[in-house]
Order: sequence, then C-alpha cells, then structure tokens
Amino acid sequence: MSRYIIERLGEALVAVWGIVTIVFVVTRMLGDPAVLLLPLGTPEAQVAALRAELGLERPMVIQYLDFLIRAVQGDFGLSYQFFRPAMDLVLERLPATAILASTSIVLGVIIGSLAGFVAAVKRGSFLEFLAMTVALLGQATPVFWLGIMLILYFGVNLGWLPTGGWDSLASLVLPVLTLSIFVAATVSRLFRSSMLDALSEDYVRTARAKGLPPGTIYTRHAGRNALIPVVTMVAILTAELLGGSAVTETVFSWPGVGRLLLQAIENKDFPVIQAGVFLIAVIFVFTNLLIDLIYPLLDPRIRVTR
Repeated sequence: MSRYIIERLGEALVAVWGIVTIVFVVTRMLGDPAVLLLPLGTPEAQVAALRAELGLERPMVIQYLDFLIRAVQGDFGLSYQFFRPAMDLVLERLPATAILASTSIVLGVIIGSLAGFVAAVKRGSFLEFLAMTVALLGQATPVFWLGIMLILYFGVNLGWLPTGGWDSLASLVLPVLTLSIFVAATVSRLFRSSMLDALSEDYVRTARAKGLPPGTIYTRHAGRNALIPVVTMVAILTAELLGGSAVTETVFSWPGVGRLLLQAIENKDFPVIQAGVFLIAVIFVFTNLLIDLIYPLLDPRIRVTR
C-alpha cells in the first residue's frame, strides 16, 4: 500500500509539473504585459525598461528555469496589476471559493442522491419521470443564464436577496443555488444509473432470496456499491469548484479564485495566472489521489495490487 501511495504521489507531482509548464508557455503567448501596463504612446525606451524590470527580456529558457525554482518555493513573483505576491492574492481569495464550493457540493449531493435513489427505486413511476426531467433540465441549463435569472427574480423583482458581492450569509444563497442545481442534476442522473446497475447484480438477488428487508438491500447492498462512480464525479466537481467556478463568481461578483484568474487573464498578469493554475492543479491532482485511496473503503472487492 505504501508503495502504491508513493507511486501515485510521484505521478501527481509529474502532472502538476506538466500543467504549470504548459501554463508558462501559454501565458507567454498572450502578449507583452509591459505594453499593457504602460499608457498608450509610451516611448519604447520606457517599455524596454519595464520589460527589463519584470525580467521579460531574458531568454525563455532562463525565465522558465527561474520560474520552476521559485515555484517550488511557492514564489510566483509580484502581480503586475496589484504589485503584491501573486500566491498571496490567490490564497486570499481561496476561502471565499472554498465556502461557495463546499456549500454547493454538500447541498447538491444531498438533493441529487435522494433524487437519484428515489428514481432508481421507483423505476417506471411518475416520480422517476419527474426527477429525471428536472435533472436533465438542470444539466442543460447554462450556469450563467440560471444565475442571471435568479438575480433578476429574487434580487431585482422581489428584492429578497443581494445580487452580488459577499457582505453576509444572504449573499451566499443565490450563487450556491446556481451551482448546487447543476451538481444535484449531475449526481442524480449518475446515481440512478449506477443504482439500477447494482440492483441487477447477483448479490442483490441473493439478498432478496434470503428475505432481507428492502431498506437493507437498497442501502447496504446496492447503495454502497452504487456510490463508487458517484464519489468519482463528486471529487471531480469538488476539485472544479474549489479551483474557482469562474462564470458563477463573475456573474455574482463573488471575490473568489475563478474571478481573480479571469481578471488576471484579461490584464495579462502572468504571476497571478501561474499561481492560480498551480493551486488548481494541486487541488485536482490530490483530490483524485484521495479518491483512489477511498475506493477500497466503499467496496472491499477493490484492492491495491501494486
């Protein structure tokens, strides 16, 4: 088991290195930040001086090696826009994103799991039709459109809730509702499908032949095994939301990582882009690693063979 963990950690580190390397190359294709930071018509001599101050006049290989050495130390340089350490800016926005993501995931998983469970147990009934229709609509509806509609109805027309920012718990309601609807729709459809597959297995027929109560069969036998693909999907959604749901954060002016990254891309703020993508890559990779280690706890038949 320890060897497996070490191998997976090694693979995770390689994945993070590959991602940040790609981002380093791509950000250099966005344009010259020195030109962006200075007013239009600035003499070329001043542009060259700023470029030298930012270290952009050095060969690309030297910039890359310097970037890797500093990245290992968590130093991505100063933001071109805010003139503060880039990683500090990203970490300051992380709590807001974490609160939004965790609340949305918990609410979405609870609603989606219940809807998927009912749809599987009541297969062929009106409840299944209703649950799956709502889930399909939830997945098909663009998040930005849903967020705008919620703002117009609950924020503008009714005036019940704030339309943006993060001033109180009430500010959390609309963005959480927007994201949790998508999460619930995804989880419910996947859980229903997985639950139906589990209910057709031999061990479920054996449990029924033994006369076990339906509740025990649905929860302990079928439900537990049906959770495996759901856990994988929840892990992906969690990592995605923790990395910053840029669209939702922008619609609701939420001060999170996703909105910060969009602003950094618009302003060609290389250090902030690299720090943000590095953090997101770490969250994605190590979330997947954690899920790999949880699988054997859900299904004892899954064993690490390395």
